Amino acid sequence: MPELPEIHAYVRALEPRVLGSTLIAARLRSVATLKTHDPPLAEAANRRVLEVRRMGKRIVLGLEPDTYLVLHLMIAGRLQWSDVEWKVPAKRGLAAFDFTTGSLLMTEAGTKRRASIHLVRGGEGLAELDPGGLEVLQAPLGAFREALTRERHTLKRALTDPRAFSGIGGAYADEILHKARLSPLAMSTALNDEEVARLWEATRTVLSEWVAIRLEEAGDDFPEKLTALHPRMAVHGKYRQPCPVCGTAVQRIVYAQRETNYCPRCQTGGRVLADRALSRLLREDWPRTIEELESGLP
Repeated sequence: MPELPEIHAYVRALEPRVLGSTLIAARLRSVATLKTHDPPLAEAANRRVLEVRRMGKRIVLGLEPDTYLVLHLMIAGRLQWSDVEWKVPAKRGLAAFDFTTGSLLMTEAGTKRRASIHLVRGGEGLAELDPGGLEVLQAPLGAFREALTRERHTLKRALTDPRAFSGIGGAYADEILHKARLSPLAMSTALNDEEVARLWEATRTVLSEWVAIRLEEAGDDFPEKLTALHPRMAVHGKYRQPCPVCGTAVQRIVYAQRETNYCPRCQTGGRVLADRALSRLLREDWPRTIEELESGLP
């Protein structure tokens, strides 16, 4: 988070607020957030904003002449807008960007600073930041199949690879795979033609639906409280809650700090996938099927 739908909502909200305005100043509080030094961030000041667009999970502000300010929010980064100049908070504040029309605040929750700011010159400099993933909402089935099968990965990893697909992260990958009725651990090169088509259609449907949801929720206001733990999600963040399709308890796989949520009846043929940490702890007590799961085992 934020992923394609949330970045789309940010871009839609920023366009009427900053397009055609002048960036007066970029005030950096967290030095580690700035990942480029040439040109220096100070050179962004007093430049007019010519475009606002999404590039993968990044927000791109095109400044004159031929300069780009690129914001990557990663997992915990967020943006806030005010008609008056922000005071950048000491704890969560990363930077503030003051325009002739208002002020944009960039924050990040937690202690790890993963969000980033880049200032680059020219199209070549911008291209170096683009992972090159496929824009699924504009892509035909053949292009989707080629991107999916270029490397052999699990479907969850393939969908979230920014070199393969643009703007998809863990939350919407879970939703897409549930919609497509496919296991997150199925291999990308092992799907038949019908399954690839089903995944392509599910990806387009889920992303389109969530873009519409995010835009509807924001309305004319600037988006706030963007979180992947949304009540309208089918499986993501819904561990042990009933699947909206079949009622089976949603399960999860936890690896490192990442979590995958899925329905064992809709997606894995009734098989409960092994959680690397918990299944090793429980060993023979780990439930392997829905029947064992529903009989009262952990």
